[in-house]
Amino acid sequence: MFVLMTDLRHYDNSGTARFVTFGCYRWQPALTTDLARQLFIQYLDFVRERHNFQLLAYVIMPEHVHLVLYPPEGMKLGYVIGELKSRMAREYFARMAIGIGGARRVFWQKRCYDHNCRTPDAVREKIEYCHNNPVRRGLVASSGEWRWSSYNWYSGSEDVPIAMDEVAI
Repeated sequence: MFVLMTDLRHYDNSGTARFVTFGCYRWQPALTTDLARQLFIQYLDFVRERHNFQLLAYVIMPEHVHLVLYPPEGMKLGYVIGELKSRMAREYFARMAIGIGGARRVFWQKRCYDHNCRTPDAVREKIEYCHNNPVRRGLVASSGEWRWSSYNWYSGSEDVPIAMDEVAI
């Protein structure tokens, strides 16, 4: 069956961890500055606290983001990711003074992709996928060199952009 991107559905309330991917508008490398990355981390932490989900892993790539999260019962994933993207983009454009004079300001693609991780092995696989993404892309030689992922938190470092939630998987 052929499914249009606009017909993507989120299967909320499945009781599973979720692997989420979303990209910058037209897959442009808008997440290459420390400001953009730090704002993303700031608002990721904000929506995590506001919506009470557990963050298991993340990676910020130049043009997209992957998250592994465990939502509470009743959380609408699309709404929460939309809030994260909206808050981050508004702050970014306000700080950069971009788009003054009525120019269109778009930071993110409209949708996100998510996958229910039905087993602990699937959760571990998605966490490893996040951590290995910068290496696969040739951005760094080893996962620990990429500051903008949860890898270093899992390696025991305390100097990380955002701490993960400890969840038994």
